[in-house]
Amino acid sequence: MPQMAPISWLTLFIAFSLTLLIFNTMNYYSVLPKSPEISQKTISSDSMNWKW
Repeated sequence: MPQMAPISWLTLFIAFSLTLLIFNTMNYYSVLPKSPEISQKTISSDSMNWKW
């Protein structure tokens, strides 16, 4: 399709970029992070003994 005008390629690029940005933002904000109480775990010293 080399007969297409450059303004058409620019329009397609802008439309694709906006679609990509909107899709990525919707995916990023659709996931709720876990609460910090669940994600924090204390590491006991017994589990750190390496048996090599």
